[in-house]
Amino acid sequence: MDLVIRGARVADGSGAASFTADVGISEGRIAEIRRRSGDAPLSAARALDADGLVLAPGFIDMHAHSDLALLRDPDHSAKAAQGVTLEVLGQDGLSYAPVDERTLRQVRSAVTGWNGDGSDIDFDWRSVGGYLDRLDRQGIAVNAAYLVPQGNVRMLVMGWEDREPTPQELDRMRRLVAEGMEQGAVGMSSGLTYTPGMYASRGELTELCKVVAEYGGYYCPHHRSYGAGALEAYDEMVGLSREAGCALHLAHATMNFAPNKGRAQELLDLLDRALRDGADITLDTYPYTPGSTTLAAMLPSWASEGGPEAVLARLADPDRTARIRHVMEVDGSDGCHGVPIEWDTIEISGVSDPALAPYVGRTIAESAAERGEEPFTTAHRLLVEDRLGSTILQHVGHEENVRAVMGHRVHTGGSDGILQGDKPHPRAYGTFPRYLGHYARDEGVLSLEECVAHLTSRPAARLGLADRGLVREGYRADLVLFDPRTVAAGSTFERPRALPEGIPHVLIDGAFVVRDGVRTGVLAGRAVRRR
Repeated sequence: MDLVIRGARVADGSGAASFTADVGISEGRIAEIRRRSGDAPLSAARALDADGLVLAPGFIDMHAHSDLALLRDPDHSAKAAQGVTLEVLGQDGLSYAPVDERTLRQVRSAVTGWNGDGSDIDFDWRSVGGYLDRLDRQGIAVNAAYLVPQGNVRMLVMGWEDREPTPQELDRMRRLVAEGMEQGAVGMSSGLTYTPGMYASRGELTELCKVVAEYGGYYCPHHRSYGAGALEAYDEMVGLSREAGCALHLAHATMNFAPNKGRAQELLDLLDRALRDGADITLDTYPYTPGSTTLAAMLPSWASEGGPEAVLARLADPDRTARIRHVMEVDGSDGCHGVPIEWDTIEISGVSDPALAPYVGRTIAESAAERGEEPFTTAHRLLVEDRLGSTILQHVGHEENVRAVMGHRVHTGGSDGILQGDKPHPRAYGTFPRYLGHYARDEGVLSLEECVAHLTSRPAARLGLADRGLVREGYRADLVLFDPRTVAAGSTFERPRALPEGIPHVLIDGAFVVRDGVRTGVLAGRAVRRR
């Protein structure tokens, strides 16, 4: 064997009781698991003493925004140091494949707040397969799977128009989804509070999901509301997925904003009824109460029709700006989930223009008070001067809802980590150790073994990975070793890029990507394609 990990407490990902064992690794796979019961220990060319450490399958981040970060940052300690060995990209209906010349420019502008403007990236691909090939050619820190972004598909066929597709346009969208699935995507995502994806009707989405189902993939929607009308939005997704015969994975399945305080059980009851009736549903959450997105996402959908340049043109028109303000502050913008915006909950976490850095770390209300102006005026200035590139933290979550959802049997972990900005959400660097340390060890919301199962075997099953997510002989040696006494998120809202504590070793295909708490520089990650 190449390596034996000796005396580890194995939490194998199944949720069963942990046990002490030696684990041998050969040629990137788990070759033997020998429980400590008086038998001779395993021998190998190299040995790692794991006394006092838990050995678990590598963690799978079911909702990641590392689409460009994996290419620009070979270190990628934001995820590797957490024990993440696989990320799922292409989230929320917007990413960088499939594209053409026009839509690449538009999507780079639209998601600058998520991934930067991409000026440091050579976009030498246009298709899903081309993007996955680029990851493999370059070599990446952790493995990556990809969802076909439904917003991209609609953008390629219909631009940023708010209307129903013609039969011919719908046929072309079906073909684009099929091509992405054939090239290795694991499913399709939507961003139904983001343009242009939000313009799709339930019927249109159902037709695209039928294509996904034909290839054995799953649908991952950021659905139409996490605020007012959240339960109706969840119900729509459950209904259309069942009509299409397509597996459903609910992205960052939270119940946020004042109308939903204490209502998580209503969501879980809705899901349990569907599960009892045979629905195939999973979900992911991050273990924090604030959300994170772009400031431009708060705008009403009609103000975003036509793409980023059209948005900026509307913001330059006083009459249209007045209408936008009324919708956001009085009616409740669909971009803000139907809830009138509260400017004291909107904290600027990052800007594209360095000259706007003084806004970072402050709420819109705080900055407006300092300037002696209305909060909307401050927000409007940021939108225009940063050309829609500002990111935000939105302090609208409820702890009791977070705890209730994470305990559900179909729950998985997803960071929703935006790595861009001066003060990103700490979930980007802290999600997985926070689950293990704060919620499992300190709060007892989950047992350690249950928590590991949520972060490993459940997402692997959703992705259809037959050789990942469990510590089993023959499985890939994607593994993490952590100290159950000290594991914790180092990142905080004040120091969001601090690395976690208590995770000394991470392996991908048997190679150390983190050794003794230090990133090794090994690029063991590859694109993981649907089979």
